[in-house]
Amino acid sequence: MLALTPGRGPESGGTKVTIVGENLSAGSIVSVYFGNQTCELYRRSMSEIVCFAAPSLMGAGPVQVSLSIDRAKAPGSLTFEYIEDPTVQSIEPLWSIASGHTTLTVTGTNLDVVQEPRVRVKYAGHESVNVCKVLNTTTISCFAPSLKADYTAHQEAIKHVDEFGFVFNNVQALLTYNNTGFVYYPNPYLEPLSLSGVLEQKPGAPIILKGRNLVPSASGGARLNYTVLIGDTPCSLTVSDTQLLCEPPNLTGQHKVLVQVGGLHISPGEVHIQSDSLLTMPAILSIAAGGGLLLIIVVIVLLAYRRKSHENDLTLKRLQMQMDNLESRVALECKEAFAELQTDINELTSDLDRAGIPFLDYRTYAMRVLFPGIDDHPVLRELEVPGSGQANVEKALKQFAQLVNNKVFLLTFIRTLETQRSFSMRDRGYVASLIMTSLQGRLEYATDILKHLLSDLIERNLESKNHPKLLLRRTESVAEKMLTNWFAFLLHKFLKECAGEPLFMLFCAIKQQMEKGPIDSITGEARYSLSEDKLIRQQIEYKTLTLSCVNPDNENSPEIPVKVLNCDTITQVKEKILDAVYKNMPYSSRPRATDMDLEWRQGRTARVVLQDEDITTKIEGDWKRLNTLMHYQVSDRCVVALVPKQMSSFIIPSSASFPRSISRYGMDVPFRSTPTSPDSPHSRVPMLTPDLESGVKIWHLVKNHDHGDQKEGERGSKMVSEIYLTRLLATKGTLQKFVDDLFETLFSTVCRGTALPLAIKYMFDFLDEQADRHGIHDMDVRHTWKSNCLPLRFWVNVIKNPQFVFDIHKSSITDACLSVVAQTFMDSCSTSEHRLGKDSPSTKLLYAKDIPHYKSWVER
Repeated sequence: MLALTPGRGPESGGTKVTIVGENLSAGSIVSVYFGNQTCELYRRSMSEIVCFAAPSLMGAGPVQVSLSIDRAKAPGSLTFEYIEDPTVQSIEPLWSIASGHTTLTVTGTNLDVVQEPRVRVKYAGHESVNVCKVLNTTTISCFAPSLKADYTAHQEAIKHVDEFGFVFNNVQALLTYNNTGFVYYPNPYLEPLSLSGVLEQKPGAPIILKGRNLVPSASGGARLNYTVLIGDTPCSLTVSDTQLLCEPPNLTGQHKVLVQVGGLHISPGEVHIQSDSLLTMPAILSIAAGGGLLLIIVVIVLLAYRRKSHENDLTLKRLQMQMDNLESRVALECKEAFAELQTDINELTSDLDRAGIPFLDYRTYAMRVLFPGIDDHPVLRELEVPGSGQANVEKALKQFAQLVNNKVFLLTFIRTLETQRSFSMRDRGYVASLIMTSLQGRLEYATDILKHLLSDLIERNLESKNHPKLLLRRTESVAEKMLTNWFAFLLHKFLKECAGEPLFMLFCAIKQQMEKGPIDSITGEARYSLSEDKLIRQQIEYKTLTLSCVNPDNENSPEIPVKVLNCDTITQVKEKILDAVYKNMPYSSRPRATDMDLEWRQGRTARVVLQDEDITTKIEGDWKRLNTLMHYQVSDRCVVALVPKQMSSFIIPSSASFPRSISRYGMDVPFRSTPTSPDSPHSRVPMLTPDLESGVKIWHLVKNHDHGDQKEGERGSKMVSEIYLTRLLATKGTLQKFVDDLFETLFSTVCRGTALPLAIKYMFDFLDEQADRHGIHDMDVRHTWKSNCLPLRFWVNVIKNPQFVFDIHKSSITDACLSVVAQTFMDSCSTSEHRLGKDSPSTKLLYAKDIPHYKSWVER
């Protein structure tokens, strides 16, 4: 015998002992003795013998182990120690559920000597056993046995067992443990999750499992240990008498719900967790973390505020520096643009002495001021009466002329007309112009009539309790239009000798500056503008080209260089060429761009006619884009020629090397030639001109912003487009000198050594007399009367319409810029202070710093 295991066991015996040795299967009769007691043989093999220890007769203590096979006694000396039988002192808890398998903690003595401890229960004649696990000498953990009896009839009743005990080897004393009233509570019951068996849930929402008997009503702190699995994932639980509240894991989709308690496994159904929730658990946690972080940041900012105040001052200074840099950049752009413009203006005026300014003759000037928009007025024609009534009509007109020269009749005639309700404002202006036309040979008489009518007007104005400053503001009477015409007659000489030159120079400067950048031929918007409404509010890529134009008067003379932009339409290019070729010729004497064709020449024979619209024009959706030089791929230094429309032709031989964009269309079909009127929409009045047949809308640089079908990004948002307003400042800076020169001339008391026209002093003295007569001593009212009388009634009209004075063509962008200058002129004559803010119109903000300076000139 070499060894035996285990080396000890309870006094009551029953310990399963294994004796290890060699050749133990020899012989037939085997006897194993523990002291004097026989160990009951269980099995044997060559290397071991297994037997059950008998109870000890001598009580606790060691005994000798001896082995004999047949008559031979096995060598070796082994001992086995009997230990006092184990005892049980307490069981916790003293209850379970009918399905068993709940944990029982048993404490006592010598519990570790038991080899395979088990717990037993007997109820209604049925016995059931479950296993225990030895933890140490004094503690074992057992699983409560389940009740095997049929208890469905009394499912909700508490069961008191007949017997409860332990199987500890041969220890008979613990088979029935009588010191306990061990009871069984009914099994927990769970209701189905839903009628369909599938519960719809949102992520993060708790799953509520309803039932009964969930918490046994036993005393003590022990509780049933529930495990709830959603699929394979456990969830955290809150248990009450009638429900289990399960906080589900972060899952989506359909999963089986399984509840485990003791030996019971219940599935109340399945749960479907939807995935379309906006706030998932991670999102909620992120928001909570973000909120916490924000709170910490706010606290830190508040704590650090005082220490950081000097850094704010540094930031303010840095911003100020950035603003100064921005101003410097704008100023530099103005300076460069001004330098370029000066060069252009000097080139323009180098051979333009005062005789070269294209003044209209007095007759045309007077007609344009008196009857604007009417070219062939009846007063310019000889009287023609059909039939034989010529003599009678002439006689009647002579008699009417005598009446007109009668002061009483004429005043009565005008006053009677003005009392008629059907006598419109337009009719009043027309009658005033006709009266002044007929009386221009008798200006003293006309002036007397005018003074009487103005005196009546002032009285009516004061009687009707209107504000005195509204006098002469609008053309609502014959007198007001007569006053405009009176100044037109008497200031013509002053216009020609003094004010004409700075006005013409301003017009040329605006035209030159506008044409240096892109101008949209449809909307009339330009890169360089004084008017916010006519400003291109996006980046247009463009390049300046110099074209060599064949002299139309002599093809053999040197070619004329013309500066154009590659984004110009063909009509715009033609107008720039006409301006360059006929720069000293009045506009009315020049050919019209619409009557000419632009030929692009290459060599002696290759030439092609370029047009705003032809078969190469690009059409996208319902938008058609006008052709530009870039479209035709015209490059710098190309040779072009203006030829009359009826003579235009093109010949493209195979050797010609025009860009593929033109030649790919085949030159056997001529380009479509569209005859247009002198007031073609492309060259004269900017507007959107849809093709009536196809509904196609035409565009050039920017699509008209009244149309909602344009793509996002084609026109910048209001916020982003405000960036381009600095261009107004650059344009204003460039034109500043020319505006100053004009205003200085108009507000000057002496011009070129000659005093201002006496007509101005005469009318101002008359207004002062009227103010004295009516007891008006408010200097602001007197100032306003004079402002409404001369600057508003005459100068604003001339500044906005230089074509009344000069033989020129005024484009829409030039008109918009002149309107801004005219508004500034009126603001300079006003006595009221303008409160400016970020919402003030750009026209007011643009000249805000200059107006106080101009007002000092007005005061003189």
